Amino acid sequence: MIVKQQLIFILYSLCASVFKVAGTKSKAKGSQAQFPITQNVTVVEGGTANMTCRVDYNDNTSLQWSNPAQQTLFFGDKKALRDNRIELMRASSQELTIRIGDVSLSDEGQYTCSLFTMPVKTTKAFLHVLGEHARIGPVSTGVPGRPEITGFTKPAMEGDIITLTCTTAGSKPAAKIRWFRNDKEVQGTKEVNATGKSFTVRSSLQFQVDRRDDGVAYTCSVEHVSLSNPYMTTEVLEVHYAPHLEITHSLIIPQEGQYFKLECVSIGNPIPEPVLWSKDGGELPDIERMIVEGRELTITTLNKTDNGTYRCEASNHLGTSTAEYVLFVYDPNALGQHGPDHALIGGVVAVVVFITLCLIIVLGRYLARHKGTYLTHEAKGAEDAPDADTAIINAEGNHVHAEEKKEYFI
Repeated sequence: MIVKQQLIFILYSLCASVFKVAGTKSKAKGSQAQFPITQNVTVVEGGTANMTCRVDYNDNTSLQWSNPAQQTLFFGDKKALRDNRIELMRASSQELTIRIGDVSLSDEGQYTCSLFTMPVKTTKAFLHVLGEHARIGPVSTGVPGRPEITGFTKPAMEGDIITLTCTTAGSKPAAKIRWFRNDKEVQGTKEVNATGKSFTVRSSLQFQVDRRDDGVAYTCSVEHVSLSNPYMTTEVLEVHYAPHLEITHSLIIPQEGQYFKLECVSIGNPIPEPVLWSKDGGELPDIERMIVEGRELTITTLNKTDNGTYRCEASNHLGTSTAEYVLFVYDPNALGQHGPDHALIGGVVAVVVFITLCLIIVLGRYLARHKGTYLTHEAKGAEDAPDADTAIINAEGNHVHAEEKKEYFI
């Protein structure tokens, strides 16, 4: 239907031109010598663009506006394309001005103004569409859409490998995507696809989940020339993992008569419940003095019968964990009267023994090094002799006078 209308308009204009040329030949020559005058237009997405085409001299020859797809918008004052966003502002023999409202990125391109003389004269005008909040410059831009993160599995299991994907569409030129793990930037893989006159950008982040990722915020940041501040989207990762237990105690040296508390500290997601307490592999023996409240075991008054191994146990759907604490209750009287004295004496004895051993070792080495250094010069070589006569003979320098040095006793 639209094509049919355009053909009718063209035929109508050609016929009108022929009659006008025949009737006003002199004036037609003046109009045929000139081209329509247009100007490029820049508008922000969602705004209004006024497209003006004019001629200085015209003999009532019609002007026409066409869009980048070569569809006729207006032929003179007659509307050819059914688009409520396009309106006629002014139509005369010397000017044709139309208005395009609620401009989108798809409206961007070359528009044609035609003057239907013989031959037809045309002039191009480029409509630049800027993204909302975009800076006006020589290159048209499209503002990117808000980023979306996909790939989150809630909850994720420890050991799983997941892939997070951040997507933003409608940017021109292509937007830049950055990933952050809490406040630290991490690198993803980027993919850019052209969709019409704009770009869709995706960035993926793949990693193996562990318990340290539980509660970590992963943020996708989109940066673009049309944005004064980056667009950001954040997702918090939830990780389920098996429990781990530890027991803390309220006293360093538990003594008889004191109030004593054990707490089973658990790490796990979901939180391991419930906590079960036992002593020496069996149930707690004195439930009147041993009070269990949640994760805490309280012994109101300690005595020697409380000595033993206490265990707490807890589990979630991923596993079970246990922790143990060995309790030894001290006698406060014995600890106060004898404990410090014995410790002091033991320390002094240990120091004395250590110093004595050091002196013995030093003295032994000294004597070993100076053994045999008091032999006279004449006795050299005689220290290994089996008897006195041989020693005299073997003594250095005494071979000749050995007989002279012998002494005989009767």
